[in-house]
Amino acid sequence: MHQDIDRILITQEQLQEKVSEMGKQLAAEYHRHTPIFVGALNGSAIFMADLTRACPIPLALDFMAVSSYGSATRSSGVVRILKDLDRNIEDRHVLIVEDIVDTGLTLSYLIDHLSARHPASIKVCALLDKHERRTTDVRLDYVGFPIPDEFVVGYGLDYNDLYRNLPYIGVLKPHLYAG
Repeated sequence: MHQDIDRILITQEQLQEKVSEMGKQLAAEYHRHTPIFVGALNGSAIFMADLTRACPIPLALDFMAVSSYGSATRSSGVVRILKDLDRNIEDRHVLIVEDIVDTGLTLSYLIDHLSARHPASIKVCALLDKHERRTTDVRLDYVGFPIPDEFVVGYGLDYNDLYRNLPYIGVLKPHLYAG
């Protein structure tokens, strides 16, 4: 797998340091509440696990599976809910945990979908922000790393369900996904 990576964009050590910092920041923000962290599957699973361990306050976890990619490298713009929440979020503080935000279409849809359930608040925590690809105005309350418009994998991010288990975030060699 490592031979498929053009270069490492964010090292394992940089990820650990940033996630620890974000966990402390979230603990300070939510110390008077018991938030629900909502992970966007499958990409956020590794980030979510590390983030919740770095956030030493009472919190609940839930997951949604939302897709706008399929097996493509760019969002189709059509959002589908593949798995919804298992718990009621009414009057609860919700933190959406995303691995990466690029166009913002999926996240915007997710925020609208969850807002209709009347939570006390909704905030967004994204590990990666690919802002130059944004086509929809969405607010990211917590951002780990801004990144350039390159196809990245590792630390939960995939291409065709591969590379999620890399301990770093790397740029995938273009010949592997360019068609």
